[in-house]
Amino acid sequence: MQTIWLGGAEWLAVLRIGLGLWWLESWRHKDKKGWFEHGTGIAWAADVAGKHRWTAVRTGFQRIVAPRPKVMAHLVVYAELALGLGLVVGFLTPVALVAGLLLNLLYLVLMIHDWAEQGQNAMMALISLVALLAMSWQTWSLDEAIGLFL
Repeated sequence: MQTIWLGGAEWLAVLRIGLGLWWLESWRHKDKKGWFEHGTGIAWAADVAGKHRWTAVRTGFQRIVAPRPKVMAHLVVYAELALGLGLVVGFLTPVALVAGLLLNLLYLVLMIHDWAEQGQNAMMALISLVALLAMSWQTWSLDEAIGLFL
C-alpha cells in the first residue's frame, strides 16, 4: 500500500482518533443540565420515537427508554464521552468501535426522517466499521502499548 506522508496504519489511527474527537464533540455540545435535570434529550427522542413510522421503534422506546429517562440520559451522555476518550487514546478500542457502531445504528434508526442526522450517523458507523476491521488500534494507542488485542 502506498500512502502520502504517513503509512497505512498511521492513517487508520488518524481515522480512529478523528472519530473519537467527533464523539467528544457530540458529548461537549450537549446541554448536560438540560439532559440530566430537565430530561430534554430523552423528551426530544420520545417525541421522535412517538412519530416514528416503524412500530418496533415506537414500542421499543416505550418499553426500554421511556420508563427510565434519567438512567437513559446518563447512559447516552456518558457513553458518548467514553467512546470519545476510548477512541482518542486507543483504550479498549475494539469494544469502543463496536459500541459506537451500535449507538450510531440506534441513532440512525431512531432519526430515520432526519437527513442531516442520517448522513452523520451513517458516516460515523462506516468509520467505526473500517477502523474495527482494519484493527486501527495497532498504532498510536494504549492497546498497542500494553499489548491488548494483538
